Amino acid sequence: MARIAGIDLPNNKQLQIALTSIYGIGRARALEICRKTDILPEKRAKDLDNDEVNKLRKIIESDYVVEGKLRSELAMSIKRLMDIACYRGLRHRKGLPLRGQRTKTNARTRKGKRKTVANKKMAAK
Repeated sequence: MARIAGIDLPNNKQLQIALTSIYGIGRARALEICRKTDILPEKRAKDLDNDEVNKLRKIIESDYVVEGKLRSELAMSIKRLMDIACYRGLRHRKGLPLRGQRTKTNARTRKGKRKTVANKKMAAK
């Protein structure tokens, strides 16, 4: 089992798919990595030899920001927005959608489960 960037690649999958199990690597980037290392994307992860795994590891660690470092960069970026109190930072802080979506209805993913207010109909009259 190949271990790259702290992640065990799934053995029975093609390399182009197996690489996507690393946070920060999608399909396009996986194909790009395969092209750079001259490894066939259709090759199974279990069929990689140590030399190929080392090539992959070297390319990924030197050229791409992945896994923990990428997660911390994203967290720091969001924290910076919240610290400078810009609109997006305030929306992050309140847990609301950032990009102009409506919130009167929908937006349940960001807002969470409904908080029912008792006797709302009675108060409206």
